[in-house]
Amino acid sequence: MSADPVAFARDLLRCPSVTPAEGGALTFLQTVLAGAGFAVDRVTFSEPGADDVENLYARIGTGKPHLVLAGHTDVVSPGDEAHWQHRPFGGDIADGILYGRGAVDMKGAIACGLAAVLDHIAAAGGQPKGSISFLITGDEEGIAVNGTVKLLQWAAARGEAFDHCLLGEPTNPKTLGDMIKIGRRGSLSGALVVTGTQGHVAYPALADNPVRRIVDIMSAVMAEPLDAGSDHFDPSNLEFTSVDVGNKTLNIIPAEARARFNIRYNDRHTRDSLKALVEARARAGAQGGRFRIDWDPSNAHAFVTTPGPFVGLVSEAIAEVTGRKPVLSTSGGTSDARFIREYCEVVEFGLVNRTMHGIDERVATADLVALTAIYRRIIDRYFG
Repeated sequence: MSADPVAFARDLLRCPSVTPAEGGALTFLQTVLAGAGFAVDRVTFSEPGADDVENLYARIGTGKPHLVLAGHTDVVSPGDEAHWQHRPFGGDIADGILYGRGAVDMKGAIACGLAAVLDHIAAAGGQPKGSISFLITGDEEGIAVNGTVKLLQWAAARGEAFDHCLLGEPTNPKTLGDMIKIGRRGSLSGALVVTGTQGHVAYPALADNPVRRIVDIMSAVMAEPLDAGSDHFDPSNLEFTSVDVGNKTLNIIPAEARARFNIRYNDRHTRDSLKALVEARARAGAQGGRFRIDWDPSNAHAFVTTPGPFVGLVSEAIAEVTGRKPVLSTSGGTSDARFIREYCEVVEFGLVNRTMHGIDERVATADLVALTAIYRRIIDRYFG
């Protein structure tokens, strides 16, 4: 390889691009891609009540097929930097390990994709046999309203059409080559709010304790599984994450109780059908008592990419480099693939996810080299 993924990753890690800050990461990518002949656009999107977010789209070539490499340069906060052994934005390398916030999630994979594409283009004489694009957002770790979803709309309005997408989210549980993500569960959150009548605990007949009823409703909602899973997904699960009455006085029955919850759901449900199911169970548990569910907005839908030639191509490239046949999975959280799948087939494969969002987030430099080799094989096969 003439392009160095370790150097690219180190330089990206030195950019403090905590959501929604660009931090120099997109500027670095623009410089490298423009120097390689890409047409590069920097686009900022806005939304009332949300931070402005800068994004990058770069393309080389005009023909088909059109492969897009997607990712995000924004990272979560490192927290208290005093707890890090290596600087979170230092790009330090020690004993073959590169340290820094975003090393795994997901500046490392962007660096590998960049190196692989540059080497492929150089070998092809400066132009691919089709088109290659980079679709890079700055708010994947945020609320995701001014990033990929709008960048895709912007690209479509310009006439951009993609055939396939490779998204470099960290997908491997233990070792590079373990797992490809071909789908993601949906995510839906809400608050169960139970209304009662405030009163003195010594005179319960004069009050209506919402704590009693919220316990009954929570039990009714959780009593039975939401489903038994599907061909590509584990069973959906609902988890209550907090219960609060805001009551600091021991001898007052509160007027209201709240319980927050999150549901990770599979392709047996839509958001509307899931809401209807949970609300029906809640009504049964409430037995006529007063309650409501305040649903949070959600753009995290369940989806699955049916395995086909592109999934097979990616799997074969991984096996050739690592000697491992990756598992096809829909596990884990959500990603920008939920937006991209509306425009083209998308497959996720990146680094080992063990240290993502953690203190001293890190990646072996050998894994960066290996992932670049995998991406290069995918690209060569795709245009071959």
